[in-house]
Amino acid sequence: MKIDLKSISFNELQTIVAKLNLENYRAKQISQWIFQKNIANIDDITNISGDIRKKLGEIAYISCLTPEKTEFSRDGSKKFLFKTTDGYGFESVLIPEKNHFTLCISTQIGCPLRCRFCLTGKKGLARNLSVAEITNQVSCALRQNNFKEKLPNLVFMGMGEPLKNYENTVKSIKIFLSPWGFNFSHRKITVSTAGIIPRIKQIGQDLPVNMAVSLNAPNDKIRNFLMPVNKKFSIEDLIKTIKIFSIPSRKRITFEYILIKNVNDSPDNARELGKLLKGIPCKINLIPFNEHPALAFRMPEEKTITAFQSELHRQHFTAPIRRSKGSDISAACGQLGGKLND
Repeated sequence: MKIDLKSISFNELQTIVAKLNLENYRAKQISQWIFQKNIANIDDITNISGDIRKKLGEIAYISCLTPEKTEFSRDGSKKFLFKTTDGYGFESVLIPEKNHFTLCISTQIGCPLRCRFCLTGKKGLARNLSVAEITNQVSCALRQNNFKEKLPNLVFMGMGEPLKNYENTVKSIKIFLSPWGFNFSHRKITVSTAGIIPRIKQIGQDLPVNMAVSLNAPNDKIRNFLMPVNKKFSIEDLIKTIKIFSIPSRKRITFEYILIKNVNDSPDNARELGKLLKGIPCKINLIPFNEHPALAFRMPEEKTITAFQSELHRQHFTAPIRRSKGSDISAACGQLGGKLND
């Protein structure tokens, strides 16, 4: 079976180069063409000879994802629907911000955690995405958009729980970060988790990326109801883990808190949340629930949202209200479903 060059580390590429009896510097040449020049065919590597390209093509190939469908939101967001070779669908979303773009990446087809407020979770898990399927989401966005010198921010907040596909997530991030790969800054990459405690500890040691925790409740009773994962990894244990997480200087943990009408949006909930997070260098992103016909929850009224925010401000927390984009194309937070699976 041929090797997909979009899925291997630089060390693995060096091993391939050595087996072909090529000079070691060829590995850097090849990888930069694949990731930075974003080619889709070995024959496009024009600074190596045809003979070398032929030898490489006999044992390897460069995979490429082209969207089955691209949907355009009135707010400028784009949702890409990809089809896998085994017939599944998964999605990623390119979101315009004030001074940059953000690409929301998926790591699984579906999700095993079944959070009640998330459409992806209702579908369950089909399988993990491969390293190439993760990296190709970025390759596709880079091909289709002119970012000039400013690369987009990457957030692992699409379909799936990144820390449940740990090895492939970490390997893809190393490709994103490496100067032989995509050469992203670690400041531009954020991994979101629902709270897989052992992996939170591990990723803090393995990678220098930003961490976001999908919290959504100030206590176990509400979180058990919204997020079944809390029955295994309680809020108390999660907060203890976050407090010892390796936070680089001048960085903060981000907590994501989806505000759901009559569930977790009261002033008492805000006061309890502030008490829970006291002493942690953090930002709390308040996300009004994105309604969907398949989900029974509702967005709180505006006065409820601002009252919740005001209580957190009173406790000296940074708590911006994040209005999700792309809701008109089911691309907002919690709405991704991979329509091929329906």
